[in-house]
Amino acid sequence: MTVKALSSLLVLLLLLILVPARAETMNGFDVSEASIPVGKIRQGGPPRDGIPAIDNPRFDEAEAATWLEPTSRVLGLSINGEARAYPVAILNWHEIVNDVVAGQPVAVTFCPLCNTGMVFDAEVDGQARSFGVSGLLYESDVLLYDRETESLWSQILSTAVSGQALGQQLTALPVKHTTWQAWREEHPGTLVLSRDTGFRRDYLRDPYAGYEQSPTTLFPVSNQAPGPWHAKEWVMGVSFNGEHKAYPYEELSKAGKTRFDDEVGGQPFTVIWDEAHRSASIEWEGEPLPSLVAFWFAWYTFHPGTVVFTAP
Repeated sequence: MTVKALSSLLVLLLLLILVPARAETMNGFDVSEASIPVGKIRQGGPPRDGIPAIDNPRFDEAEAATWLEPTSRVLGLSINGEARAYPVAILNWHEIVNDVVAGQPVAVTFCPLCNTGMVFDAEVDGQARSFGVSGLLYESDVLLYDRETESLWSQILSTAVSGQALGQQLTALPVKHTTWQAWREEHPGTLVLSRDTGFRRDYLRDPYAGYEQSPTTLFPVSNQAPGPWHAKEWVMGVSFNGEHKAYPYEELSKAGKTRFDDEVGGQPFTVIWDEAHRSASIEWEGEPLPSLVAFWFAWYTFHPGTVVFTAP
């Protein structure tokens, strides 16, 4: 090898060392070091922020929300005696509400494809984060992003899967997925998210009409949920200390109990089932604990080793 060729080779090697490899991006997010398989991150259709989060939510008194039916589904949140209801009819169009309840920053999130409504403490490392909809999905579930670090977060995993926050966890708060009537009876002084969102949407129209009845998903998932339950059967999922258990609503209805004690991962709790309003939750010593309402396929996809409650 000539001196000139050797010099050229050395220059090329230095460039390879000093110049960073081009980052792999999706919707403008760096996923080159993602903790989940990049091949399983999918474009949901709308671009980044194509589904706009609500950043300055307005609220109405319960009496003013005449557009809601008693059976309308809401996510109900109560912190230090301050109660708020977030209608699913609005969340279907926005998926995220950045809010402050009783002085606590929260991220109210909902994935229509998985029927998963989760509320998180929005403070990470002592800093309040503001979340948006990335336009990306992982296992058919929404990937959030925080605007401060542009990290992607898996809603169901409650974990940052890429970006500066990689590996950090969000703290889930107890939230009820119930009817407007049930929430209002339990919290007469509740406020309700207003349709005055700053966006023009037909909140009386369900953009996912018919989806729940279909046995198929719009996007492929890794683990196909076994029967006998419908893929879109509603389940309450409970996770403690690495153990998981699903409570299909069909089985809770068959069991015919309104309250019973159970334990997962060494954590005891009481299951509360409201047949009239198709609502399940858990508590321990009178205090609500976090659980997750989801379609059966979504819970199983993320927790294939789950135990399943069945009626005796």
